[in-house]
Amino acid sequence: MIVDRRTRLRMRRLFRRHRKQVEEARSYADERFNDNFFDRFIHLWQVKRFIVGWVFLVLLLPILTVFQTVNLNQYFLTSGPVPGGVYDEGIIGTYSTASPLFATSKVDASVSHLIFSGLFKYDDSNKLVSDLASNYDVDASAKKYTVHLKQNIRWHDGKPFTADDVVFTYKLIQNPDVQSPFFNSWQGIRIDKIDDFSVRFTLPNILTSFPYSLTTGIVPQHKLAGIPAEDIQASKFNSTAPIGTGPFEWDGLQFGSDTASGIATDLIQLKPYDKYHDGAPKLASFILHTYESREQLVSAYQKRAIIAIAGLETIPEELHYTSDSYVYRFPLTAETMVFFKNSEGVMKDKAVRSALQLSVSQVEILKIFDFQVTPARGPLLIGQLGYDKKFDQASYNLESAKTILDKAGWKYSEGSMIRSKEKQDLRFQLIIENTPEGRAVGTYLKDAWKKLGVEMQLVPQISADFRATVNRHDYTAVLHTISIGVDPDVFVYWDSSEADLRSANRLNFSEYNSAEADTALESGRTRSDSTTRTLKYAAFLKAWQKDVPAIALFQPNDIYITRGKVVGLVEHSINSDSDRYYSVQNWQIKTGKIPK
Repeated sequence: MIVDRRTRLRMRRLFRRHRKQVEEARSYADERFNDNFFDRFIHLWQVKRFIVGWVFLVLLLPILTVFQTVNLNQYFLTSGPVPGGVYDEGIIGTYSTASPLFATSKVDASVSHLIFSGLFKYDDSNKLVSDLASNYDVDASAKKYTVHLKQNIRWHDGKPFTADDVVFTYKLIQNPDVQSPFFNSWQGIRIDKIDDFSVRFTLPNILTSFPYSLTTGIVPQHKLAGIPAEDIQASKFNSTAPIGTGPFEWDGLQFGSDTASGIATDLIQLKPYDKYHDGAPKLASFILHTYESREQLVSAYQKRAIIAIAGLETIPEELHYTSDSYVYRFPLTAETMVFFKNSEGVMKDKAVRSALQLSVSQVEILKIFDFQVTPARGPLLIGQLGYDKKFDQASYNLESAKTILDKAGWKYSEGSMIRSKEKQDLRFQLIIENTPEGRAVGTYLKDAWKKLGVEMQLVPQISADFRATVNRHDYTAVLHTISIGVDPDVFVYWDSSEADLRSANRLNFSEYNSAEADTALESGRTRSDSTTRTLKYAAFLKAWQKDVPAIALFQPNDIYITRGKVVGLVEHSINSDSDRYYSVQNWQIKTGKIPK
């Protein structure tokens, strides 16, 4: 398109006019900005207090907000125990089984207690309370116990727990092919399922202490029913795949684990069972470390590979002055004694047993321990039903002990420091478990008996060998601890039937044989009236005092050392080492903020 000259001139005029307007507007804006900003900025100093006040307020508000939040937290929250944390516990020994059908060692019993539940258990007053069972009834004959089970309890694999499992468990114990160490205690007892949640136990005779035997862990029928009885002990269920109803379930096993302290024999790893019938455990994990020696155990604790030490009777010297350690003392309803094998060698002679007993000072033995230790005076614990001070064993009297041996014909040969009789020297071996406590007590006894003209050879054995020796009765004398429990029924330790060579599990460690004692023990355990029981046991105590089948020394403590206090764990009398777990589902070791 062709634009004429007039048009071009008009467009130029319009462009110049528009550019002039833009320049005038920009000039006006510059002038106004100078007037309204820069020129006025110099007047800010005149209102400095107002400006500083606002700036201070802007800075103060977030500071006050933070301060208020912290103070409110302190008002509503406090520091306290919270769920979580891995609990590493160390113990001396080796792991072989978790099954309650076979667990007898400290390690095995500990693992079994964490995984399995019994019909009843002990509370923090050492009283029998419900566990898998809710209660029991006893009929008029006092021979039939009907146990009522809790419902909606499940095994770790999700299967329901019923009366079938209870009947199955106790019938396994009764089966000789299973070879349970609890076999003798369950002979003659009939076990019947009443319904899915009721079981009846029919006893051949009245047995007042029977309810206390219902704390044995129950095993699942659906896992073991297909295994021949003679093969159950070797089943992987017992060692690497246990299924229980307890607070913790199996998570794994490591052999010869290399820790910060060296080599732990085993690491048994357990995880909390969140459907546990007494409430899900608060710990995130429980790991049991086993060690071959006390030295390894203490070293592991010092190097913080573990946070707890179990199964000791005294505090290790190395830990006496550690400020962050807490020591729990659990008095055991047990008794440490020197058992004389009454049927063998020099121990057949009552005069020898009497003299050995008279030459031992309990006062000196009790000085070995860090804590107060209760002395033992006979086969029943002091204060227990049936205990009578007049039947205490004789007190220390070295001169009387010497006189007894002299009258019995045990004399010194010319130039000899050892008594002898009919060309037989008065010497024997004492088997002890190789622990500091065992060695200390054994050394005292050796020195005490040496003053009497007796040569005693001390034979320390590691835990596994010691248990085997005790089970075989392969000794002349042994320093051993027996669990007595709340009820004073000590039939299994002193009745002659429990010394029968045909029995695989002989708990009469002295092989004591007394018709008077047998009758009294049988009568005492079948009486429900406490006064009558006491009268019946008097005959047993009198026979025991006269025959001196053993020396009662002391009621031991179970010492439990932890790195700081464990919330939920309270000192009280217990019946066995593993009873320390009475409230393990409530243990807490972590600290955090919790509502007040």
